[in-house]
Amino acid sequence: MILLDYKDRRPIYEQVVEKLQDLMICGVLEQDSQLPSVRSLATDLSINPNTIQRAYAELERRGFIYSVKGRGSFVSDTSSIRALKVSELRKELGGWLGEARNAGVTEDKVHCWVAEDWKGQKSMVREEEQRDKSGESDETF
Repeated sequence: MILLDYKDRRPIYEQVVEKLQDLMICGVLEQDSQLPSVRSLATDLSINPNTIQRAYAELERRGFIYSVKGRGSFVSDTSSIRALKVSELRKELGGWLGEARNAGVTEDKVHCWVAEDWKGQKSMVREEEQRDKSGESDETF
């Protein structure tokens, strides 16, 4: 369920927070579903329970989960979680589009890239990159 990268510079609790958020966003952890107990998740990941407690506290502070005394932690409204993720993605996309515009990439080219990636046609992108490298492409940005 959660894989930790011990070479990552971020603290373990931040990685746990990110992984749990991803599971909530993609629907694996549904609204009002119970999270594993601090002790059981710490045991599964072979880490200190205080690390999981800190991750749960951060998720609760952000509004991703809520606690019920004596029962555990539960996933909050997932629609707000998804809205937050969409907002973050929109901001990142705006930055990338600005960089592309500054690099001289045309709007049509960006649309083409998005359509190819959205459909999962990575082979077409690779072919185009190889043509660009070899100088065979007469296409501009």
